Amino acid sequence: MSDGRNRKDIKEGLEVEIVLKKDQRTGKLTKGTVKDILTNSSFHPHGIKVRLTDGQVGRVQSIINS
Repeated sequence: MSDGRNRKDIKEGLEVEIVLKKDQRTGKLTKGTVKDILTNSSFHPHGIKVRLTDGQVGRVQSIINS
């Protein structure tokens, strides 16, 4: 299971767990499917930022299925 910090590991349609901006203090994870990849760099230490199919935006903490 990848931790979501490398852009190459994340593709549209993957099921992932993200942490929303409002949940960064608590670390609460939100599960969803990647619609768009918002981070341009190949690596980000806090996770690649994505938009889910339901419109929520957050940083990938783990990839559920690849």
